[in-house]
Amino acid sequence: MEMENQTTSVTSFVFLGFSYDPPVQFFLFLMFFLIYVVTLMGNITVLMAIRSNSNLNSPMYFFLSHLSFIDICFSSATVPKLLDNIYGSQAISFNSCLTQMFFILLTTSTECFILAAMAYDRYAAICKPLHYVQIMNRAFCRWLMGGAWAISFFHAMANTLPILKLVFCGPSIINHFSCEFPSLIVLSCTEPLLNIIMFLITGGILAFFSFLVILLSYVNIVSSVLKIHSAEARRKTFSTCSSHLIVVILLYGTASLRYVKPRSASSIIMDEYFSIQYSISTPMLNPIIYSLKNREVKEAIKKLMGYKRLLCCAM
Repeated sequence: MEMENQTTSVTSFVFLGFSYDPPVQFFLFLMFFLIYVVTLMGNITVLMAIRSNSNLNSPMYFFLSHLSFIDICFSSATVPKLLDNIYGSQAISFNSCLTQMFFILLTTSTECFILAAMAYDRYAAICKPLHYVQIMNRAFCRWLMGGAWAISFFHAMANTLPILKLVFCGPSIINHFSCEFPSLIVLSCTEPLLNIIMFLITGGILAFFSFLVILLSYVNIVSSVLKIHSAEARRKTFSTCSSHLIVVILLYGTASLRYVKPRSASSIIMDEYFSIQYSISTPMLNPIIYSLKNREVKEAIKKLMGYKRLLCCAM
């Protein structure tokens, strides 16, 4: 009877991440709050600029607008609760923890698919220019996005629902700032081997497939660009891909260091650092990178800002 009480006692968890002295807490709260504000403003601006400009109706901007939307969701899945952890309650209910984990898995995997779709779009534009319009038609782009959301939803559900079968009888302290799968699964009092296998299989297939599409796309792009005799033409072609490559490196590089590194190299501080990089910093940097590297996006944002100023003056 005592064991039953213990197994049902954990109805909430406590985050241990970022429990520092008050001055440090204030600095961290201010830093993450500013990052979140910049993330929202940057991605909303890019989203509005693309949707309001009829010239930006190509597949590349279609995917970029969805990337901005998913970055808003990605950041919102973790940062608001992180801010509450620093100056509010560090506790989170079991159901809220599972919900957060679900949305982290959903948004992360969807972003991987969007980056793969963007890489394939660049491949079609550079390597198959005569057939680009037929390949990347509107219906195909919508099918890619619908498939990305559907597969990501299945991936998130397949790794979240089985957690309900595990018993959490204590400890209830999560050595992290969010309910990511690795941080939560170690608290289970029952053997989570099947959960870990499911996570590795579904996550591995998803990451491998999306990265393979990106890799093969850029292998073909580089091969085609090297055949161009004009150095200026090569530079312009590579510049259209540079922003996407930077975003891919930021996401895959830091996420792989978080999930794929050897177990012996695990440390709470390093896990938090890598998680901050791909789940908080990357959604903030994506719109900045695309705005700085893409002339059409910059012009659309300037036009949008000018339109807003005219409205303010008229009012």
